[in-house]
Amino acid sequence: MPTTEQPLAYQQPAEKAQRRPGLRSLAGAAGKSALSTRVQTAISKHDQSSEVLIKIVQLVIVSIWAILYWLAPKNSFETTFSPVTWALAIYFILNVIGLVWARRKGLPNWVVYVSIIFDISILMTLIWSFHIQYGQPPSFYLKAPTLLYVFIFIALRALRFQARFVVFAGIMAAIGWLTLVAYAVYSAHGMSATRDYVRYLTGNEILLGAEFDKTITIIMVAGIIAVALTRANDLLVRATADAQAANDLSQFFDSNVASDIRNATEANKPGNGKRIDAAILNVDLRGFTTYASGKDAQQVLALLIAYQKRIVGIIQSHGGSIDKFMGDGIMATFGAVRPNETYAADAMRTVDAIIAETDTWKADETLKVFSGSKVNAAVAAGPIVFGTIGDETRLEFTVIGSAANMSAKLEKHNKTTKSRALTDDHTYSIALQQGYQPGQRKRMRKSTLPGVKKLVVLG
Repeated sequence: MPTTEQPLAYQQPAEKAQRRPGLRSLAGAAGKSALSTRVQTAISKHDQSSEVLIKIVQLVIVSIWAILYWLAPKNSFETTFSPVTWALAIYFILNVIGLVWARRKGLPNWVVYVSIIFDISILMTLIWSFHIQYGQPPSFYLKAPTLLYVFIFIALRALRFQARFVVFAGIMAAIGWLTLVAYAVYSAHGMSATRDYVRYLTGNEILLGAEFDKTITIIMVAGIIAVALTRANDLLVRATADAQAANDLSQFFDSNVASDIRNATEANKPGNGKRIDAAILNVDLRGFTTYASGKDAQQVLALLIAYQKRIVGIIQSHGGSIDKFMGDGIMATFGAVRPNETYAADAMRTVDAIIAETDTWKADETLKVFSGSKVNAAVAAGPIVFGTIGDETRLEFTVIGSAANMSAKLEKHNKTTKSRALTDDHTYSIALQQGYQPGQRKRMRKSTLPGVKKLVVLG
């Protein structure tokens, strides 16, 4: 039986980054190292899903604006023609289209930039309309608290985890506000400008310093959010890469072992372990080496994968944990990773299920060559040490003890006894005590295996 070493220290090879334009700003400090395509894809999916949330918030905002505008008093000009109503209606429709687009395919970057322009333009149009709505000079709208919505639009762009969108929103907001200030100054022909703060607050005079102060505040808020977002990008990239690596590594371990590794409060190191009573199961395909020597590689792998998929599913469904794959051999533990009171009985029930399963392979085109007695198994129970071995650069979780050795010896002894599965009398007795109910085919035999008083043939 060929053996292969269990790959426990998986390291993904470095890949040349093939960054999409939308991910360039995600690099941060971590961007110095190449991001794998899968990590980029994971980040991109998260980024695009955020645009869906942005569109939903924008729809809520425009709905609030529509309600407030509907409740506000109107003058004769707005009664005959209302540019704000049309602007809000168009903005609502565009956001609905954007929401559908974002959910189905994700928005390209140019659409995001256009959306930002529309956001700011609609907001500034709404603010501009106030002086018409209330019959006041243009300087009147400069005191509108609606300007605060600018910060909502800027903050919304932080959901995309791309600082450039935040910066662009800040720049567009600053330009939009300066445009309104310029319009107010131009319309007043310079007559309403003042340096008196009280007159500015109580009248329609324009205090240029105050308007520039608002503009600087908009730019600074956008800048601070952008810096914070850039710093957060490093954590996002690292967290995504680590999550991807953890997901990959978990495929090389039993799920319970992978969970222990992820949730460990201290770093795993050689020598960590525990002594516990457990059962060890070994399963092997008899004659697989001879069969594989004359077959195409794809045929060999297809058979091996189909066999392992069936057997692993049975082992896990009975509470077993896969310790390692050894070519066509499988070693599993019961009660080692997760201690339980029925470890021996669970292992014996697993053997029964494996024997029943392999009897059905005659109808399976892929597995029929190994149906019936071609699959051998063995179980041994007793005290074992379950822990970490290796060094700081290469670790492996494994079981050590007489039960592990006995299970391997019993499995090989199937060939001598022409049996399908074996266990020793000690393990059999423990399983019976733990509630195992043997079938009719179980019987006792005198042992011919050194170190074993009696063998129990399971099938």
